[in-house]
Amino acid sequence: MQARGRGADGNPPNRFEKLHVETDGDAWVDDDPRPLRTIFLRDDSQSVLAANDAEDLSFEYGLNPYRGCEHGCAYCYARTYHEYLGFSAGLDFESKIVVKPDAPELLEKTLAKASYKPGVISLSGVTDCYQPVERKLELTRRCLAVLARFRNPVVVITKNALVARDLDHLAELAHHHAVAVYLSVTTLDASLARVLEPRASSPRARLETIRKLAEAGVPAGVSAAPMIPGLNDSELPAILAAAAEHGATFAAYSLVRLPGSVAGVFSSWLDHHEPLAKEKILGRIRASHGGKLNSSTPVARIRGTGEAASQWKTLFHACCRKHGLHPGTPELPTDAFRRLTPGQDELF
Repeated sequence: MQARGRGADGNPPNRFEKLHVETDGDAWVDDDPRPLRTIFLRDDSQSVLAANDAEDLSFEYGLNPYRGCEHGCAYCYARTYHEYLGFSAGLDFESKIVVKPDAPELLEKTLAKASYKPGVISLSGVTDCYQPVERKLELTRRCLAVLARFRNPVVVITKNALVARDLDHLAELAHHHAVAVYLSVTTLDASLARVLEPRASSPRARLETIRKLAEAGVPAGVSAAPMIPGLNDSELPAILAAAAEHGATFAAYSLVRLPGSVAGVFSSWLDHHEPLAKEKILGRIRASHGGKLNSSTPVARIRGTGEAASQWKTLFHACCRKHGLHPGTPELPTDAFRRLTPGQDELF
């Protein structure tokens, strides 16, 4: 039984835990009408930047104010990271959110260090930095304020229209050519988005956010991701066209991959929402990942392999040329970076 407003329908076993508890099939909890509530847990990590050396990712550091994601996307590869915390990649991932309340202060201290080498930061590198609780906690907003003060370049990737709230900081960064914002659009079909990404902004809201950013002078683009063969891959041209119409100037795409427990979560989602197409979809994913549902090989994990992957690449670049979209993230120089002491502002 799938919980209302959630992407997963249960908690698959954690690969690191020897003991897994399952509720009896006839337990009263199955008939409990109360919604599954999200709980928030404090993360007291003493660092917030993760260095990146992956050859297929165009940033030097990842910054994640949150671990886990309430958006509940059934296909999300980041679900497996929750297992390192002792949780499940299923409902735990979207209902037990780990929060880093000191992220802005830790970021400021890191950027101020003489040992810090300026580089492009991805916000977020894993889970969405604009998930619902950000409206209240404003951790991402405060991190952007720090980045704007230091003029450190940042790439923002989100499915939430809430990013437009922070136009002040984004515009300041744009003034120094230090920001690019991707709105991730998986589908233009609102009914599909509602069950595939149950707590993310609607496709229309994401496109309108691209327009707002562009009109404010903030470089905005679209990430058509992930493309799921047999489910939404036919929408790639339409997504790129719609984004361009709303002011996007650059674009990216990626192929779905289903590591570890994510395969089970997404397979169960298909049972609920696309039962007749399930085997076709899983079969096409395997065909694009060398016979598996996942790939960890750089580049191939994002673009896939085989004939279909080659066709998507050709189609993507053709659509980008047609609509005047730059394929990939714009270059974000670090020339404007300035090292400040914590709490220091520019002197006039």
